This record gives sequence, C-alpha cells and structure tokens, in this order.
Amino acid sequence: MTHTSLCTYRVKPGEEAAFEELLRHHWPTLHQLGLATAAPSLIYKGHEPLPEDHKAKGPVFYTEIFTWSSAEGPGRAHEVPEVMAIWEPMGALCEARNGRPAMEFPGVVALDLFG
Repeated sequence: MTHTSLCTYRVKPGEEAAFEELLRHHWPTLHQLGLATAAPSLIYKGHEPLPEDHKAKGPVFYTEIFTWSSAEGPGRAHEVPEVMAIWEPMGALCEARNGRPAMEFPGVVALDLFG
C-alpha cells in the first residue's frame, strides 16, 4: 500500500533559490532509490499571510505532494545517505513560524468523491 505525504516547508527569507535547488533533486532521488512512486511530486510555492494584514505577502512556503512506494518509505529514507544529503540542508534552510514547525509531513489519503 502506498503512502502519500503532503510536505510543507517554511523557507527562511533569502534562501528560496538554495531550497529550490535541493527540492529539484528531492523526488528524483527518492524515486531512483525505489522509495517514491513513478508519479513525479507536485510542488507549489506560496506566501504565508501576515497576521497583521492577511492580504499582504508574507514569507515563502513550499508544498510538495508525492507518494512513497510503501508505508515504510519515510523511515527507510532516514537510513539512506543520498536522501539525508538532501534532507539535512533542506532543514537548515527552513524555520518555524506562526506557531508552526519549520517542516510538516502529514500523510494523506486521496478520496474519490466524484467517481
């Protein structure tokens, strides 16, 4: 059974280009190692609303959606040097903000509401 992750990364201001370069290699590395399915990750970039002005653009965040090859994939990835060579610098480029952690990784399940 597969396991889909909805990853949110709160990137430090000024670190967007460095983060995007790491993110560019994230899914391909997971897939090459058999940890992610063949469907490429979906990546979105947005701006968090500012608490004092919800219409103003705040700091950048990225959301990545991809599917692990198995439910054990996230745990196994922590043991693979090629993955950690991406994850560790990604973590250093992120920050906690607005009471949320620097990075979040909830697992999600797709619903078929229209079929």
